[in-house]
Amino acid sequence: MEKIALVTGSSRGIGRACAAELARSGWAVCINYRERRDCAESLAAELSAAGCRVMVCQADVSDRAAVNTMVRQVEETFGPISLLVNNAGVAGQSLFQDVTDEMWHRYFSVNVDGAFHAIQAVLPHMLREHEGCIINISSIWGQRGASCEVTYSCTKAALIALTRSLAMELAPTHIRVNCVAPGVINTDMLSALPPDVLPQLAEQTPMGRLGTPEDIAHAVAFLADEKADFITGQVLTADGGFIL
Repeated sequence: MEKIALVTGSSRGIGRACAAELARSGWAVCINYRERRDCAESLAAELSAAGCRVMVCQADVSDRAAVNTMVRQVEETFGPISLLVNNAGVAGQSLFQDVTDEMWHRYFSVNVDGAFHAIQAVLPHMLREHEGCIINISSIWGQRGASCEVTYSCTKAALIALTRSLAMELAPTHIRVNCVAPGVINTDMLSALPPDVLPQLAEQTPMGRLGTPEDIAHAVAFLADEKADFITGQVLTADGGFIL
């Protein structure tokens, strides 16, 4: 099967690093964005200049029709998708009693429904070929839970359950489903925190630093590689020892 990857939410942060890592490793990559076309196109230009095969697609993953259209565009440009990285997500902090219906449903529609839509869109070809790889980006908060991030933690826990259950279902067809659970990663999502919190988080991490998007991209690239051919249904925690 040709190496063709779709990385959702890949204009910035972890998704951007994953798209770059995969493209430089020989994958043809679709860079997906919802709003930041400028960021997606700048990454595509950078990777194209380096000889990589990339394309850019706009889609809100919470919209099934938009996801289906995006997958068709990738198939028409590169061919059927053999690697799906479900990275698109929203996050934020709020006391549980202040969580609105709109916030709750938006988080689930992007973080969980988005993965659901994307997997169902790429799965038919993978099933026909008896080959493929799906990697979901969860979080350590989906493993342990986090105060003032109940909604986000619930969605990330759901992705872990999705990973394990779907891996069992798809294993007979040699489609691997795994998950990466990042720790505290230095991305735009941390910009809402007070500046003095970041050094504290680094100090709480046994390895003494915050993670980088590239740390997660390396984990994703490993799980996508044929060397991980016997690994499925696993949650690879990349957190510098934060939740040990």
